[in-house]
Amino acid sequence: MSNYPKAIGPYSVYKEANGFLFVSGQLPINPNSGEIESSDIKGQTRQALKNIGAILEENGINYDKVLKTTCFLSDIDDFAQFNEIYAEFFTSPYPARSAFAVKDLPKGAKVEIEIIAQKG
Repeated sequence: MSNYPKAIGPYSVYKEANGFLFVSGQLPINPNSGEIESSDIKGQTRQALKNIGAILEENGINYDKVLKTTCFLSDIDDFAQFNEIYAEFFTSPYPARSAFAVKDLPKGAKVEIEIIAQKG
């Protein structure tokens, strides 16, 4: 069993190309249970970022190699709490980032995060 959830559709969890790692959007799914276990934005953000960390680790890199994140929130009012947890995982110089409020996310999640990282 891996330390991150498997894809829930016809896509790859991540792909490597030209020295970059492209990670598909990670939901806050616990890889052991296959479920979203936290109901609040802080817990969900933490789990999504832990899933990303497991993918980075599998590829021999860490959060410092993340160049860009794209973050999707089901409620923009969660932005401040999301940022609080996000700052626990990334340090200066921070990756470039986009954050959007979206109507809905798969499995009723409050957050989904995708990243691009440098492998070398």
